[in-house]
Amino acid sequence: MADCYEVLDPRFARLFNHSAQVEQLYTGCRWAEGPAYFPAGRYLVWSDIPNDRMLRLDETDGHVSVFRQPSNYSNGNTTDREGRLVTCEHGTRRVSRTEHDGSVTVIADRWNEKRLNSPNDVVVRSDGSIWFTDPAYGIESDYEGHKAESEIGNCNVYRVDPKSGEVTAVITDMVRPNGLAFSLDERELYVVDTGRTHGPQNPAHMRVFDIGAEGKVSGGKVFADCTAGLFDGFRLDSDGRIWTSAHDGIHCYDPDGTLIGKVLIPELVANCVFGGPKRNILYICATTSLYAVRLMVNGAKL
Repeated sequence: MADCYEVLDPRFARLFNHSAQVEQLYTGCRWAEGPAYFPAGRYLVWSDIPNDRMLRLDETDGHVSVFRQPSNYSNGNTTDREGRLVTCEHGTRRVSRTEHDGSVTVIADRWNEKRLNSPNDVVVRSDGSIWFTDPAYGIESDYEGHKAESEIGNCNVYRVDPKSGEVTAVITDMVRPNGLAFSLDERELYVVDTGRTHGPQNPAHMRVFDIGAEGKVSGGKVFADCTAGLFDGFRLDSDGRIWTSAHDGIHCYDPDGTLIGKVLIPELVANCVFGGPKRNILYICATTSLYAVRLMVNGAKL
């Protein structure tokens, strides 16, 4: 896939090797999302939401198999500090954790005794707290879940306390909170708002919030406006740069908020994750396919 890099700032030029092209590893999804990498097994799991399944790539031989079907219309996935899979499920309107023995634990399915909308993306902080976004995409139609009315009447970002399991709404002023990730020092939380899907007057940007004691959230200034469609899922590298999905590929932002370059993908990108033994392979979920590109940078350590 020639000419897959677009340099917008000289700082981007050293982050890739021109000979390292974007590779299509798999196709046949309806909407590929939520990649999570498992270094101990050298495999990647991702969601194919409308097909109600999760797929698994064996990194050692490139083989792709079905990991879970039905998957409760799973969307975003991540791994916690113990290497367990944490999943956002549209169909059951919950966040779950798959234990090492294969059993599934419900992390959150309600807030203030009301059912969640359709959890979308999730991250785990080093203190064990689980943070997730809860827009309404999975209940707005039967395409990515089960059509239903929102019981909460709002789309929030939540924190699950690692000790008590209490679910707290920490951000309540977003239209459609979506992808999220912590800064390297975990003192900041970046959150995408894809409210533009519900009208041109709504945001298509990424905000950054300050995190204080006991998970208290403040601030929320706009970090970046998307220049091509919408942001969705994203990850940070070991230098704090943000590699985020957009409609024309992966956009790379310096920590100062400058868009410094792009990895161009021929499909609309939904999400990405760093993988490989050195965390220098960027796996990219884009509409029907899974792509990968080897970079000159490494993903942030969990």
